[in-house]
Formats: sequence, C-alpha cells, structure tokens
Amino acid sequence: MTEKPSQSDQWLDDIFSTLEQSLDNFSPRLEPRIVGRISYVGKGIARVRGLAGVQGEELLSFPGGALGLAFNNNFREIGVVMLDDYDHLGAGDEVHRTGRVLDVPVGEELIGRVVDPSGRVRDNKGPLRFRERRAVERPAPEIMDRAPVTVPLMTGLKAIDALIPIGRGQRELILGDRQTGKTAIAVDTIINQKGKGVLCVYCAIGQRASSVARVIADLEQRGAMDYTTVVTVEGDDAPGLRFIAPYAATTMAEYFMEQGEDVLVVYDDLTHHARSYREISLLLRRPPGREAFPGDIFYIHSRLLERSTHLRDELGGGSLTALPIIETEAQNISAYIPTNLISITDGQIYLSPGLFRKGVLPPIDIGMSVSRVGGKTQFPAYRAVAGDLRLTYSQFEELEAFSRFGTRLDEDTRKTLERGKRIRSVLKQPQYAPLPAAEQIIVLLAVNEGIFDSVPEDKLMEAEGLIRGGLQHIRKIADKIEAGEKLTDEDLATLKQTAADAVANLVENPEDQAETG
Repeated sequence: MTEKPSQSDQWLDDIFSTLEQSLDNFSPRLEPRIVGRISYVGKGIARVRGLAGVQGEELLSFPGGALGLAFNNNFREIGVVMLDDYDHLGAGDEVHRTGRVLDVPVGEELIGRVVDPSGRVRDNKGPLRFRERRAVERPAPEIMDRAPVTVPLMTGLKAIDALIPIGRGQRELILGDRQTGKTAIAVDTIINQKGKGVLCVYCAIGQRASSVARVIADLEQRGAMDYTTVVTVEGDDAPGLRFIAPYAATTMAEYFMEQGEDVLVVYDDLTHHARSYREISLLLRRPPGREAFPGDIFYIHSRLLERSTHLRDELGGGSLTALPIIETEAQNISAYIPTNLISITDGQIYLSPGLFRKGVLPPIDIGMSVSRVGGKTQFPAYRAVAGDLRLTYSQFEELEAFSRFGTRLDEDTRKTLERGKRIRSVLKQPQYAPLPAAEQIIVLLAVNEGIFDSVPEDKLMEAEGLIRGGLQHIRKIADKIEAGEKLTDEDLATLKQTAADAVANLVENPEDQAETG
C-alpha cells in the first residue's frame, strides 16, 4: 500500500513550490546607489561631498549607525547636523542617503515615559513599544482649522489664574533671570492638571541631568507622570539633538491633540535651544546677525509655537497649549531672543529677581505680565474679583516706591499700602501646592473686600488657611465656581460672610472687622 503523505509533508511541499515559483519570477536589476564622503567632521557638524539629490532635513547614514540631518544644501557640499556620537568618524568615511526625514514615535505608549528627541528611552521601564512614527517637522494647522480659545487652563496659582489667565490652546511665555522659579511654575501647572483631562509633555532642553531628575522625581511623587511624557536632552548631548528636541516634543503632543485631547507642552528652555541653533549655524558658516544669531532665529521659534492651537470641533476639538520658558540676563527683556518670543506668544509671565529676593514666591511681576487671550476664558467668578484686585495692587506698587522716602502719609495712602501688602502676601504660594478655583476665589474676594485688613501680618497665612477651610460649609457655591457658573450677589455675600466669620478670632480690632463685614 502507498503511504498517505502527512499534513506536515504537504505544508513543506507547498512552501518549496512557492519558493520555486518566486525564484522563477525573480529578475534581478541593478539600482544606482549614490555614496558620499565626509570632508570634515567636528563639534557636532559634518560636511559631506559627492552626495547628489539630498533633500533638506533628510536623514543621512554614517558608519557605525550614526545619523545626521542634512541642513545646508550647497552645490559643492552638504552641511550636516550630527544627531549621534561622532567621535569615531573621520574624513573620507562613506555617507549614504536614507530617503526619509527625521521622525519620532507617537501614541499612548509614550505616556509616563522619559525619552530623548529621537524616541530612545531614558528610563528603566523597559523598551518602548509603539505603532506609529511621525515627522518631527510638521506644518502648523491652517487658520480655518482653528477655533477660538474658550476653556481655561488652570495653573493652581492665584496670581496667574486671577490676574494672568491662560486658555487651552494659548501660548504663554515664562521669562525671568536665572534661578527665579520659572521651572517651578511650569511644574506646578503640570501637577495641577491631575484629574482635569489634560495630558502634558515636559521638554527639557540642555538642562543639567540632576535638575531633570529632580523634576521627574517630583512629578512621580505627586502622581503627575501618569499623564505626562518627558522629552529630555542634556547639555553634553549633541547640539543637533538639542535643536530638534522641542519639535519632537510638539509632534508627540500633536498626536493627542488630533485625537481630540487637551495637551500642555512645556519647553524648558528655548534660550538653550536658540544657543544650540546659533552654534550649529555658525559652524556651518551661516551669516551671523544681531547678537551673533542668524537671521532666521525668529522663524525657527515661530514655526514651533504656531503649532499650538485649539482645533475646530469637526477636527476633534483638541488643543495644544504651549508654555515656553526663556532666561533673561540682568532683567533685560529687550534682548533679541526675549523680544522675538514676546512678539510670537499671546502674553508673558515675568518673574522679578527683586520680588524673589524679598521672598515673594512665585515672584510674578503683575505690572509687566499680561495675557492677551486667556481673559476671555476666565471663570465668571474670577472676573468678579480680579479687576479691582489688579487695580488696587498697581496703585500699591506705585505708592510703595514713594513711601520709602519717609514722607508723612495721609490715612487713605496708608490704607492703600496696608491693603497692597496683604494682597502681595495672599498672592504668595508655596511650590507643589496648587489650589482649586473655589479656594482661590474666596481668598481673593476676602482680601479685595478688606477682610484681611485687620489681621496682623504675621497671622495672614493662618487666616488664609481658615478662610479656605470655611468652604466646607458652602459646598454648593464652591461647586458652582468649579463648574464655571456665574455667581449671584447672594453667593458673593455668602462667600464674604464665610471669610469674615473664619478670621473673626484673629482680627486686631473686632469693631473694625464688623464694619468691614
């Protein structure tokens, strides 16, 4: 009898038959492969000759797997920005085209991870598994695809939410001298997004490794890494990586925006980014301009920040809010990079070294800070108290300078100074302690209505805590504030009376407090 072939034998016959058929149909053909050679390499850049047809910002492959970004396309040679270690490269080494532009992984898998601008992991949570990559350089949404900014982005900081509000889809610049708390404001804003449906991307550009590690530890400790992606490039990394870092972070954030999510991206900071671009530009022989920056330095930041917007509902209704940070020198906000970014963004938060030295934290200079969009998104409860508060505080700052001369002050001036001191004290806030909107409103209303006026200065923090605690008895009004509903005159009167009752035992003169209430 003939033995019947097994199923495995049948599979093998099918496989070999398919292979033979493929070999019969295969016709090899020659394809030209253009090879260039390095003419110079050093200090983060390389020059390549003999590589025709290279496109702008195309990735080039170097020996050892190193990659570079085609930056200058001249008829004689190509200026390349190195993105990897280049110490092993030398003149004469071969260079090949890859036919693709620089891209990064995007998707849900990046949430809670620490990566570099090329998508390589920099944490101890295992390899990154992703399903999609997108180009680092992408065009900004068109004007007709954008919608007005209508929803506030709450930072949890009284001085910002009340006086310099930020909306989802806005670009708000944070600037100030070195070590004045710029990163602290951004980190507090990220922490305050917990439970608010906002995803965050923190992009650290050229920061010390210890500083970035501290920020990541703070975010993890407060549960903020559950909705945050950290993109980091350190000071000793290649200048090319520092240059592409903010664009890579924006691409990762744009993925979520296009899925209908609200996203916050922090660039910390663009001063290092501008210096990296100046470094590689001058090495590639681009002509220097003001402060030795090349003339297109404005364009590299504008094309980055223009990608932040609020999309129309037909496109998902997602938003991308940008908080770029830059560093000033000796309070000079009229330098080249600060003025560029002030003109690109929708407002700025200026941190004053003078206030920092006085212990006013966060040291926000209310007079030099502005939000050109966020005021339209503010909760109605803020608008009920913020206008008078800003006017009173501005009058106080003007009078404070004159009062230092020791001149005799009339009673009205003295009261304005006392009220201003209390406003300044109330606007102080420790780091990592963002406040809900309802707690901010009752405290700001109390100081605006003079309830703090009779409280001794050394007991102001205690009084603020008691007033915030008083909200437990009027939860319905607190819920209305958090929901963005308009408060009635009766609600405001209830808030005022609750604040007055909370500090009744701390006032210096109960009769004065009764008159104020």
